[in-house]
Amino acid sequence: MIRISTTSLLKGLPRLHGVSARVLLVAALGLSTSVTAQNAVAAGPDSSAFDKQMDEYLSKDTNLEKIGTALEGYFRKQKELQAAQAEKAEAERMENQFKNPVKFDLKDAWFRGPKDAKVTIVEFSDFQCPYCQRGAKIIEDVMKAYPKDVKVAFKHYPLPFHGDAKPAAKASIAAGKQGKFWEMHDLLFANQDALKREAFLKYAKDLGLDVAKFTADMDAESTAKMVEDDTNLGYTNQVQGTPAFFINGVMISGARPVDSFKTIIDRWLKEGK
Repeated sequence: MIRISTTSLLKGLPRLHGVSARVLLVAALGLSTSVTAQNAVAAGPDSSAFDKQMDEYLSKDTNLEKIGTALEGYFRKQKELQAAQAEKAEAERMENQFKNPVKFDLKDAWFRGPKDAKVTIVEFSDFQCPYCQRGAKIIEDVMKAYPKDVKVAFKHYPLPFHGDAKPAAKASIAAGKQGKFWEMHDLLFANQDALKREAFLKYAKDLGLDVAKFTADMDAESTAKMVEDDTNLGYTNQVQGTPAFFINGVMISGARPVDSFKTIIDRWLKEGK
C-alpha cells in the first residue's frame, strides 16, 4: 500500500476562512487526545512533533479511509453551504428587482413579437457565444409558449475575446436597416463557425438585400456606435456575461431553462404589470 506523508497531505489541503490545513484536518477527523486541534495550532507549520503524531495515525489503513470520508463530508457541506448562500442572495436580488425593475430606453432596439405584449424581454447577446446560440433557441420556445404576451428586444453585447462577434453585430444591424435584422440574426446563430466578412456578404445576397448598401451600412461609424451604445447599456446595468435577459426589468443570466423564464413571466402576468 502507498503511504502518504503528513507534509504532502497537508500541502494538498486549501486554506479556508482563515483555518490552516493542519487544523482543518484535525477538525474534520475529530481526532482524540493524542492529536488535537490545540496541538496543531501550538505546533506551528514546521513542528516535527505534530508531524510525527500524524504519521503514526496515517500508518493505519483504517485511518486513511477515515480521513477520506471525513474530508469528503467536510467539503461537501462547504459546497452545499456556499450554494445555499448564493441561492439566497440571488432570490433577494430578484425580489428587489421585482420592486424596482430596471428601465430601458428601447427606441432603437430590434423587436420580435406583438407590439402590445405585456412582457418585454431585453436580450443582451453575442453572435459568437455558444451559450447565446442556446439562449436564442430558448427565447423561441418562450415566445411560442406566450405568443400574445411576450416580445423581445435585442441588444448587442459582443465579448472582447470573441473577435468575430462585433463584425457579426454590425452585419445584423446593416441587414436590419433593410428590414431583415431577425433573418440575419437567425443565419448568424445558425452559422457560428462562419462569421467572416465574405460570409456576411453571402448571407446578405441570400436574403435579397442590396449588397452595396449593406456593405456601406456595415462599415458606417453610426453602426459601430450602435453596437458600442448597446454594450455600454449592458455594462451600466450589471451585465457581466452573455446571454443576459431582463424580463420586464428582472434580470436572469445565462441560457437558463424555459421554466426559469416562465416563473418570472407568470408572476408579471399575474400582477398585471
